[in-house]
Amino acid sequence: MRPLHLFLAVLVAAIWGVNFVVIEVGLDHFPPLLFTALRFLVAAVPAVFLVKRPEVALGWIVLVGLTLGVAKFGLVFTGMHLGMPAGLTSLVLQVQAVFTAVFAVVFLRERLRPVRYLGMAVALVGIGVAAWAQGASGPLTAFSMIIAAAAFWGLANVLTRRAAPPDALAWTVWVSLVPPLPLFVMSLLVEGPRAGLVAMRDLDPTGVAALLFVAWVATVFGFGVWGFLLREHDASAVAPFTLLVPVFGMLSAYVFLGEELTPLNLTAAVLLVGGVALTALGGGRSRVTRPDPGERGDGGRTPERAPTATPDR
Repeated sequence: MRPLHLFLAVLVAAIWGVNFVVIEVGLDHFPPLLFTALRFLVAAVPAVFLVKRPEVALGWIVLVGLTLGVAKFGLVFTGMHLGMPAGLTSLVLQVQAVFTAVFAVVFLRERLRPVRYLGMAVALVGIGVAAWAQGASGPLTAFSMIIAAAAFWGLANVLTRRAAPPDALAWTVWVSLVPPLPLFVMSLLVEGPRAGLVAMRDLDPTGVAALLFVAWVATVFGFGVWGFLLREHDASAVAPFTLLVPVFGMLSAYVFLGEELTPLNLTAAVLLVGGVALTALGGGRSRVTRPDPGERGDGGRTPERAPTATPDR
């Protein structure tokens, strides 16, 4: 990578890590489901009028929008609202690499090399240590929501690989168009209309800044740059930078939110990051059974380098 591209890769990882702190700030101003809905609405509009719809079937966009936007992020924001620390959330979510590998074996019939199974085992030990750390300081219900969110993220990764969108930015914008409506409905049913009205009535510049950061900086800018890097370099050269996300997430939570870096948390971080590195990067795939052209939404066209699913922070 050229120095500028290295800088951009680290910058995006830093933005995605700090984003968890910004989400924590935003949750002081919005109920979680409403905040999630607004995040995707602001990310999609007006950008959806400026980028062409990706050349995939509409069903893939809707399916990934529901899986990633509604399920994954609804659980993340709610879990953090219920007490899951921002830094630990940024770390535990990385177990999505394990879920992605499992779903790839089940649905894409991939065969993984032994080193990747070792990585999955190490990552799961790290999750156990993280659960122990969380059990000593906060509700395990919130922790369980983050694990469930990681599972939905892994499923969304596999769905995105099946859809094979040729443009990461257009894909992100159009997928972001799906979650707002169901999330607004869920917010009305679960959080009640009064909570939303109070949040909008009491909205201040800090709340607006948090919303704009998670929508425009972390989502639109982050994915736009990440898509550019994936077009310029092999995914194997770009993907390792995602391992910096929990580093920036935990450090920024320590600096700005005063979250402790306990020995248990640091042990969990070492195990999880090491396990995810082995799972995501170790040894490649033995075999991939590719979908039939008729199962994809692009009429059988194979893009030169379809962007792999990447962390949507």
